[in-house]
Amino acid sequence: MSTILFEIKNSISIITLNRPEKLNAFNREMSLLLQEKLDECKKKEIRAVYITGSGKAFSAGQDLAEVVDAEGQGMEKIIVEHYNPVVTKIRKLEKPVVAAINGVAAGAGANIALCCDIVVAAASASFIQAFSKIGLIPDSGGTHTLPRLIGWQKASALMLLGNKITSEEAEKMGMIYKVFSDETFKEESFKIAETVSNLPTKALAYTKQLLNISFVNTFEEQLQDEDVFQQKAAHTQDYKEGIQAFLEKRKPHFTGE
Repeated sequence: MSTILFEIKNSISIITLNRPEKLNAFNREMSLLLQEKLDECKKKEIRAVYITGSGKAFSAGQDLAEVVDAEGQGMEKIIVEHYNPVVTKIRKLEKPVVAAINGVAAGAGANIALCCDIVVAAASASFIQAFSKIGLIPDSGGTHTLPRLIGWQKASALMLLGNKITSEEAEKMGMIYKVFSDETFKEESFKIAETVSNLPTKALAYTKQLLNISFVNTFEEQLQDEDVFQQKAAHTQDYKEGIQAFLEKRKPHFTGE
């Protein structure tokens, strides 16, 4: 069985991490296949991406059996060839990426989730920066992303102590967008992907790019870049449709053009 399940439903690509017997821990096969599927999501017909896990976990992070295997992948190759490309592809993908956290998200599994555009979780899900427990540092962009989500002090404590937090705690501190009950999680989380898939795709992509560069821009530089991207957005068909629908007092029909 494939370590990544992939299907397209109503212009939404559904990516499911699929090593349930290992709590969807990443090995080389799964990491490379996830990269491949993220590349497939660049296709014009795909307007949103929905990532979740099979079984009881989202992802427990790295499969440590691969790390300690003398003939396996070394840590340098795992970082450079597995995780860095995954989070980079997610941030550069010009489509909104929804992470639906169905269970525990630990280590790299947590940080891959947190680099997505919208993160929602089931009430029973949890998050843990598990790295310090085994003498490692947070990777997959975690030291960059988490402090910007919840502040330096909270991020520092979670990374140094390695405490597990509930999805409700994660929502309260601004780490994730929303929590749904276990019973309604699949339906409600997918509704979010459906919602963004029906919005003006190019405007969402421009917004995502602006958020990316806001990490390094000064305020003045950000204003200049907003002007550039706003001009691009104003030349899209979806902008024209949005204005026309507003004037005609009807619901807009966006095509992603």
